[in-house]
Amino acid sequence: MLWQAIVDFDGTITCEDTTDQILARFAEPGWEAIEDDWVSGRIGSRECMARQVELLRVLPAVLDGFTETIAIDSGFGAFVALCRRHDIPVTVVSDGLDRTIRAVLGRIELGALPVIANHLAAVGGDRWQLTSPHAALTGDCASGTCKCRVADGFGRPLTLLVGDGRSDFCLAGQADLVFAKKSLIGHCHDNALPHHPFSDFSEAVGLLAELLASPVTSGAQNQLKDMIDG
Repeated sequence: MLWQAIVDFDGTITCEDTTDQILARFAEPGWEAIEDDWVSGRIGSRECMARQVELLRVLPAVLDGFTETIAIDSGFGAFVALCRRHDIPVTVVSDGLDRTIRAVLGRIELGALPVIANHLAAVGGDRWQLTSPHAALTGDCASGTCKCRVADGFGRPLTLLVGDGRSDFCLAGQADLVFAKKSLIGHCHDNALPHHPFSDFSEAVGLLAELLASPVTSGAQNQLKDMIDG
């Protein structure tokens, strides 16, 4: 079966939202008001993060050092290893910051994993700028990284999404199966989307092993839903 795994970063691979941690530590006052505008739906996440990043005041070396304190789900490495044994490409697709993601993955010797995310660029001194090279080409998606657009470009017939929140909602409606945490569980349940709740990657490894052992040959979404519900 030609699966691909798309894995969210903040709150999924990491235990907390790393962007919020960075902003809380290094941003000037005002970033929380911008966050409130996003939560209320007045702006999209792309605009939200671009404006928040402009408030960062931190030297690159200090920011990179801060990533050493970010807690990671200890089972993620085993999940990647299982995928590799079954020729399932794993791509980290995030509406977060590529510099942070690459630093964290490098720390756990998974720096070779492909990363698709917003680009955080140092622009001199302690100043930063955000660009979103993987945003939607139309106005339908206000995220910095449009995960549906990313998934469409991969070309494998079956997609496993592993995620936890709002940036995963759109792709959850297209994926063949979702491993869901936190608010993504409620979204999948409310919209009758094939999914399985999980709490950490040690649990996700068991779920994936069960999936790979199941005789799914056609009608992937219906059969996977039956497997979960049963």
